[in-house]
Amino acid sequence: MSRLRRWLRWALYAFIGAALLGAIALGTLYYLIVPKLPDVETLRTIELQEPMYVYARDGRLMAMFGETRRYPVAIEDVPDRLKNAFIAIEDSRFYTHHGIDYKGIARAVWLLATTDDKRVPGGSTITQQVARQYFLSSEYSYKRKLGEMLLAMRMERELSKDEIFELYLNKSFFGNRAYGVGAAAEFYYGKKMNELSLDEMASLAGIPKFPSSGNPLSNPDRAKIRRDYILDRMAEQNFVTRAEADAAKAVAMHASPHERPVEVYAPYVAEMVRQEMVARYGAEALTKGYHVTTTIDPELQTAADKAIRDGLSVYDRRHGWHGVEQHFELAPSEDATAAKVRLRGIPAQANLLPAVVLSTAGGQASVVLGDGTELALSEKQGFLGRSPGSLLKRGDLVRVARIETAAPTPAAKPGETAAQPAAAPTAPPTISYRLDQLPQAQAALVSLEPGNGALRALSGGYSFAGAKFNRATQARRQPGSSFKPFVYAASFERGYNPASIVLDAPVVFKDRRGHLWRPQNDGGNFAGPMRVREAMVQSRNLVSVRLLDAIGVDFARKYISHFGFDIEQLPPNLSMSLGTASLTPLSVARGYATFANGGFRIDPWFIDEVKDRAGAVVFKEKPATACPQCVGRGGTASAALPANNVVDGFDLGPAPGAVADAKKPDPKKDKKDKAKPEEPAKKLTPEEIAQIKVAPRAIDDRIAYQIVSMLRDVVKRGTGTAAKVLGRDDVGGKTGSTNDHRDAWFSGFGGPYVTTVWVGRDNYKSLGYREYGGKAALPIWIDYMRVALKDQPIRDNEPPEGMVKVSVGASGALIPDGAGGIVEWVKAEDLERMQTYTDYGSEDQAPSEESFDIF
Repeated sequence: MSRLRRWLRWALYAFIGAALLGAIALGTLYYLIVPKLPDVETLRTIELQEPMYVYARDGRLMAMFGETRRYPVAIEDVPDRLKNAFIAIEDSRFYTHHGIDYKGIARAVWLLATTDDKRVPGGSTITQQVARQYFLSSEYSYKRKLGEMLLAMRMERELSKDEIFELYLNKSFFGNRAYGVGAAAEFYYGKKMNELSLDEMASLAGIPKFPSSGNPLSNPDRAKIRRDYILDRMAEQNFVTRAEADAAKAVAMHASPHERPVEVYAPYVAEMVRQEMVARYGAEALTKGYHVTTTIDPELQTAADKAIRDGLSVYDRRHGWHGVEQHFELAPSEDATAAKVRLRGIPAQANLLPAVVLSTAGGQASVVLGDGTELALSEKQGFLGRSPGSLLKRGDLVRVARIETAAPTPAAKPGETAAQPAAAPTAPPTISYRLDQLPQAQAALVSLEPGNGALRALSGGYSFAGAKFNRATQARRQPGSSFKPFVYAASFERGYNPASIVLDAPVVFKDRRGHLWRPQNDGGNFAGPMRVREAMVQSRNLVSVRLLDAIGVDFARKYISHFGFDIEQLPPNLSMSLGTASLTPLSVARGYATFANGGFRIDPWFIDEVKDRAGAVVFKEKPATACPQCVGRGGTASAALPANNVVDGFDLGPAPGAVADAKKPDPKKDKKDKAKPEEPAKKLTPEEIAQIKVAPRAIDDRIAYQIVSMLRDVVKRGTGTAAKVLGRDDVGGKTGSTNDHRDAWFSGFGGPYVTTVWVGRDNYKSLGYREYGGKAALPIWIDYMRVALKDQPIRDNEPPEGMVKVSVGASGALIPDGAGGIVEWVKAEDLERMQTYTDYGSEDQAPSEESFDIF
């Protein structure tokens, strides 16, 4: 046998041996890898991460939460040209291969063999990429690559091409937190997929290869090279004509960031929703594509934010210029371009933009904004008549107010009416700037419907960008005199009424350690014997203290807790009568809702409905509702009232119809004529009542009526008279101020809303001299309620059953009808108590000072 033949034989044996060894190796790898491959069927039900969407009650977007931008799309909704762009660059034989492109693999093997590169392009089909994206890591190894190929072949057997392509288009990363082609189209071009031009489609198809370093924003030059290559490939494969490709290549790169617009600005509420959703559904709530509809009314929310900002601005201007926020030591060579860098991380708040002062000359100042815009502030653009040049120096960090002034409406042409204005394009608003400052005070506003507790507007501060702290729900502040209605209600439960006479005179309380407490009225004066109604109207502190002392602190704390307050937060001493409890504005608004709804305790709520990504309803709120027709005065169903009508130790008065001699109010006789009166409540059927989730009764409805009547008088002739500007008889409320004017409040109601406003400083410093609730908080309340009450009917306050209309003399004694005196509606069972009264006589006969033990 010749040497050549022996050599060929040995070569054959070696080849067969190598093939056997390769087959054994491949078989071993196959049986090691295949059992560990995931089930492809799970791809049919896989849930991609989607952000959580938060909407106002009318469906307008309030916020989006989640790390990823993703809007999954169905393959049938993807334009053919967009699909072809991806196929042209990623996998031209996608619709013909079975998961593996053997030509691509051969090309990759050749490159590995002929070059020194450890990683080479080619070889991965779209199917393999889907396998890697959903199931495998990005580790570069032959074992992972083999697993990828095996999984791709299995996917091709169990899924259709369109199903695989849809998974690819929705999973691919496009940079800038955009996942999926739907999110990429919106972010880079602000369009839906069917609105994209050919050059934009090709640009998007080129991103997944280099999502961070090659997207049209981070590197437009590199993105253009790749876009043009994709267009050439599309022309080569007859997806487009050469002329169409060349025309698209001639278009300049024009991608820009497009965030999905927030249509209703309510960041404090949005954050409340985020926290509540995470508490209910866990951290996955932010990635499962929930759609949350809130109770927020967009118009009222806008009015609340504007009222707070305008009110705090007016307050701040009363106290003058308080200096710049910060000072930077600018180098002499530091120009506007360098100076603007110092503004990074300093957000705009409301319409106040941060700016760095570059120079001052005379009364003028030159500043630069964070975007590099340079402004020259003239003497007329200063603060409260003081020129910018006199207040600022180079390097100061200041605020510049951006003011938009709407262009005047074009005059109508001859023959046109105001309803048919001249057909002319609307001129853009005029933009101007002036020097301003961030208010040193903060504010919170809560507005809800007392009937069911639905929040309609909530603002937790001047600017969410400045501080995420929600003062409406997190700040515990002393309500001052705005707490008095709760003390008065407790006293009415113990037999007092608006006509009762209580002494407004000095009093000293002594504790067991001998410490003395001398409560004072705000003005330091004393009015002597006075009606409880007048004490509320004039906000007399000493009357509140004497009432609480008379009924007992323990009784009052338990009674007031029925309004929804935690009893542990109510001070166990007489100071509670002056509002020393630490309460949130939301809890105070909830308490006032009990007066406005006739005595029911409601729970504030703000999430109305939750839907999953498929549109199925996951949650629908059914709030407890105030329903006088549904329950008796004791808080139970009318058909099952307790015999003595005592609930939780409190006698809530006779059930409706239990007092035979009580006068039933005559609406025609006792009702004043009002413009646009409220529609009478419809009589509910037993079936309708059975469907209502009834809120628990907190207080006697007759007491609620009396407090509402008194709070309306506070507006008519008391500390809240500024609210008369609203021109409504159904507006009532109470001012509140605390020691050293640290807190200013106004809580009240009108129409279908209860609203609480708080103003104060986060550091608990004084708001300033004579910054009472009626001066600092009430104007904000009025500005908001002016919008909220527009076109709302006047709400009546009719006495409920079980009340008697009486005439009361100056001394508090009952007098015959028609003999003059003050008219009051009192509980029927209080008539006997009113037969006797204490005549304190003239003011000089009243005791000058009394001393009582606190305990």
